[in-house]
Amino acid sequence: MTTGEIAVLVAAVVCGLAVLGLLVALVSLRREVTRLGRLADDLTRRTVPLVADAHRVVGQAATEMERVGAVLDSTESVHATVDSASRLAYRAFANPVVKVLAVRAGAASGVRRLTGGPSVEGPGAGAPRDRSR
Repeated sequence: MTTGEIAVLVAAVVCGLAVLGLLVALVSLRREVTRLGRLADDLTRRTVPLVADAHRVVGQAATEMERVGAVLDSTESVHATVDSASRLAYRAFANPVVKVLAVRAGAASGVRRLTGGPSVEGPGAGAPRDRSR
């Protein structure tokens, strides 16, 4: 055999081994693709009901949020009404109540002076009281 024939023989053996290695890799890849397809089918079978449930729950949450929004709007309206009524009541009763209390205090002071009872005076008015009793 000549050197050229030996080189061709070695090249043919190397090519045969490479083809054999590629066939083994191809069979292995085919097996993995099949397994991956089964996993994808299993995953789809499991996740589709979960996604449907999640969609339903999100719909219910959106409905509840609308209800909460309506309740908040009503609460704000009631708060504004109560606040307005409170201010109106304060304006309506504050001045007369103060006047009634002032008249009562004045009348009580007048009655005490007329009956000779103890006088209630402001701080610093008159002589200091004897507190030894």
